[in-house]
Amino acid sequence: MSAPAAFVAIDFETADNGADSACAIGLVRVEAGEITQRLTRLIRPPRRTNQYAHIHGIRWEDVQHEPTFAQLWPDIAPVLDGAAFFAAHNASFDRRILHGCCEAAGIVPPPQPFECTVVLARRTWRMPKNDLATLARFLGLTLNHHEAGSDAEACARILLAARAHLALHGHG
Repeated sequence: MSAPAAFVAIDFETADNGADSACAIGLVRVEAGEITQRLTRLIRPPRRTNQYAHIHGIRWEDVQHEPTFAQLWPDIAPVLDGAAFFAAHNASFDRRILHGCCEAAGIVPPPQPFECTVVLARRTWRMPKNDLATLARFLGLTLNHHEAGSDAEACARILLAARAHLALHGHG
């Protein structure tokens, strides 16, 4: 049996509703079922507006001297390189932010498809709630919710747990 394809779990925190407004990124690379790399960085968003600081605690004062997405790209791209897909909890959101930040920075977005761990968890465990905090508790994962690196790691571990559950129960 061949090893599962490498993937990268990705999570963004945003400052406002703009697709280019990332103020933090968390990446967790998984190869052969094991976490091999983690990258968590604050990002200076393009606007001072931060309507979500009450959720993630990231204020303009925390990011005003951080690199922009374009400046961080040389650190981000190698983590993504060669991954078969990206995993995200509510993938449409993180895909929109990744593509929006890339577009604003003049970077061609990575071509990898996204797998949504909300959809995967719903299909796997059929729980009434499939938010990240509920699933982390269910699986016994440590989670510092709305901290991009912690959210990305929980997402990676949810995907791995779902795959193991489906394989064990003949659905994978």
